[in-house]
Amino acid sequence: MVIGLQHYLILSAILFSIGLYGVLAKRNAVIILMCIELMLNAVNITLVAFSRYVVPAMLTGQVFAIFVIVVAAAEAAVGLAIILAIYRGFEDIDVSKIDLLKW
Repeated sequence: MVIGLQHYLILSAILFSIGLYGVLAKRNAVIILMCIELMLNAVNITLVAFSRYVVPAMLTGQVFAIFVIVVAAAEAAVGLAIILAIYRGFEDIDVSKIDLLKW
């Protein structure tokens, strides 16, 4: 059996769906950040797969994937710093209980 583009796209869609479910259904901020990372990794799989199967001579998908990885690392660092700051103030990281911007 040859692994083709559709196999990678199905894997990416499944990972993205799992991440989307986690973002929409979970209340723990750390779990939400992990699900966002899962969604970004699903996008990376799609970028690299399209780059490999559509234009194999160019490395555009891999370059975009590296940019997504850099943005994901920055998002994780800033997100965890915000979560730690909120935890120090509230002793809880349940996103339904956080209402810092409300009067």
